[in-house]
Amino acid sequence: MAEPANSEGAGDTSKGEAAVGDGNTTKDGAATNHRSTSKGEPGDAQETRDTRGTRETGDTRETGDTRETGKGRETGRGGGTGRGGGTGEGREGRGLSRRGLLGLGAAGAAVVGAGAVTAHSLLLGERSATPAPPAANLAQMAHAAAASSSDPYPFYGEHQAGIVTPAQDRLHFAAFDVITDDRAELVELLQEWTAAAARLTQGKEAGAFGAAGVSPQAAPDDTGEALGLPASGLTLTIGFGPSLFDERFGLARLRPAALADLPKFPGEQLIPDISGGDLCVQACAHDPQVAVHAIRNLARIGFGKVSVRWSQLGFGRTSSTSRAQATPRNLMGFKDGTNNLKLEDADLLRAQLWADARDGTPWMAGGSYVVTRKIRMTIETWDRTSLAEQEQIFGRDKVEGAPLGKKSEFDPLDFTARAPDGQPYIKDDAHIRLAHPTAHGNAHLLRRGYNFVDGSDGLGRLDAGLFFIAYQRDPRKQFVPIQLTLAKNDPLNEYIKHVSSALFACPPGVRDAGDYWGRTLFEPQ
Repeated sequence: MAEPANSEGAGDTSKGEAAVGDGNTTKDGAATNHRSTSKGEPGDAQETRDTRGTRETGDTRETGDTRETGKGRETGRGGGTGRGGGTGEGREGRGLSRRGLLGLGAAGAAVVGAGAVTAHSLLLGERSATPAPPAANLAQMAHAAAASSSDPYPFYGEHQAGIVTPAQDRLHFAAFDVITDDRAELVELLQEWTAAAARLTQGKEAGAFGAAGVSPQAAPDDTGEALGLPASGLTLTIGFGPSLFDERFGLARLRPAALADLPKFPGEQLIPDISGGDLCVQACAHDPQVAVHAIRNLARIGFGKVSVRWSQLGFGRTSSTSRAQATPRNLMGFKDGTNNLKLEDADLLRAQLWADARDGTPWMAGGSYVVTRKIRMTIETWDRTSLAEQEQIFGRDKVEGAPLGKKSEFDPLDFTARAPDGQPYIKDDAHIRLAHPTAHGNAHLLRRGYNFVDGSDGLGRLDAGLFFIAYQRDPRKQFVPIQLTLAKNDPLNEYIKHVSSALFACPPGVRDAGDYWGRTLFEPQ
């Protein structure tokens, strides 16, 4: 069954526009944890190289606590956003300055001796409220993204980051089951997660004491695999599944109408163990280790209150969420998401993406609903299909991405245009015709899915495809009608299979350091 897409593509699957190298080596062969990243328009690539504790970026060279720029030499411990490596909050090499260490000495003694300071209070105490930029400035940030793939995005704001944020290169998506029945414990977990997320997205360690911990006899409050790595554009986005709104936490009456269970679609072969979930967290970053580190630490913090139900790694963003980003290609080789919603489309975002209090669920105002679908592709069969048939299935030229009968990717679609033989250039069942907004009451989706390759079977066939992610204002009016049409009519169904499905309500953003994920749900005004 074909994945929903409001204009084209087999869903959201591509290599993206940024190549990410994992596990680089230094000039003399020493392995490093840093990566070389090129991002943005062609010719705007940056290269960062680690050489045994020495980092060179352009004309800047950093070694330990010393920074050389070619115009002088600076010594200090406050520049940079890498975890444990030169943040203003950190120990030398670990995220806490000498001054901060002395200041926390009494608190540490209290934790060890009396247990009076909770992990939650330490996390909250370390949060700094980074104000969110106006929505218009996000577009400027997207156009300036080529400057550095290591820069952080603001955590606080009207909307959660990771929705209209320029799509990053890597994904770790996790769904959780809540295993406590105590409402207060769930709220405390959301507060702790928010505090950790505010730190992680700014390139800091998950907790105040970091990977070094408060004591050798206690487990550290960061797992440590991201030490020395920058923020890498990390965003963390939370959602609440339909199953959370039961009698365990008194939330049944607050379940949004738009969070109605998805219907069963023709042809889907869903696997329950990798579908659904009470909670979800989407971690997107330009470095896969940063994304994995974030999910790992949230799962660690949630031990005893939540358990991971399923998770998915993704690479190569499959849609552009800004006009500053080139259209990526999916694993079928076609440009994908040409007509995706973009952060510059302010009017469409208000109408199609963001929930409103007038929708009947005040606590969701400023939030959005996300649908995820794991779509396996029969890659080997597709690869043996003729180019002409592939292009007819999509309705687009494979190389340029232009609608058939046109020359350029962004040429207007003309479903009435006919070839010299009198036949329509774009067939009635072409993917771009079936998925086009005009076929569904002008329904749009904001897609930010990722490719996946989960190895191969014993016959050498790839377990690969698209992890489809789509945000919208109301799935009943957007995803559901689009997917029903595709499931019944799309010739792509011969080459794909939906094996997992999930739906989550993503609450509005965290406003400041006193706020937390889901406060509007658990503390309605």
